[in-house]
Amino acid sequence: MDGEPKEPGTRSKILIAAATMLGENPTARLSVRAVAARAQVSTGSLRHFFPTQRELVETVVAAMYDLQIPDDPINDHSLTPQERLIACLQLLLFHVGVGDRAREMWGSLYEAYVATAPSDDEAAVYLALDRMGRHRIEQWLTTLVDEGAIPAGEIEARARFLATVTSGIATERALPSETVRVDAENETLRLAVHAVTSGWTAA
Repeated sequence: MDGEPKEPGTRSKILIAAATMLGENPTARLSVRAVAARAQVSTGSLRHFFPTQRELVETVVAAMYDLQIPDDPINDHSLTPQERLIACLQLLLFHVGVGDRAREMWGSLYEAYVATAPSDDEAAVYLALDRMGRHRIEQWLTTLVDEGAIPAGEIEARARFLATVTSGIATERALPSETVRVDAENETLRLAVHAVTSGWTAA
């Protein structure tokens, strides 16, 4: 009937399945068999749309690049620009979790990319997700630059710096600590955001 929602096409089903798998586990092996099974399509159908695993990964990540985050803190103008950016970085860290969840994620990353040399396809997954994370930070910084809230210039370098800081915090969450972690994390984020919004100078 005309008023009924249409089922997504095969290509869309494949992309949704792969994106869901990455959302559940960033180290997920997006093998043809696994993605086809999750999408409930044949491996032949998947190969028709995505001849290689790398092409599938790149397409999925590209589609995720510009997805809007519901209630994105960068749009909360009740906060200062620095507070908005800190809230955005905290949103990234929220997905890492704490305690057992953080250890599980760090352990998965270690097993997938450090314990043994990753295959070319596995490395492609990691690099694509890494680019996506930095792209999101670049978008946040660009929003603040466009508003005139922070100085322009070197967006890529500043995003890389903030990504490195959040990656360090994520790793710390998986390790024992003698400090009050929340207070220490907030202070680290405050200093990092201050560096890229107020104290950053072009080389």
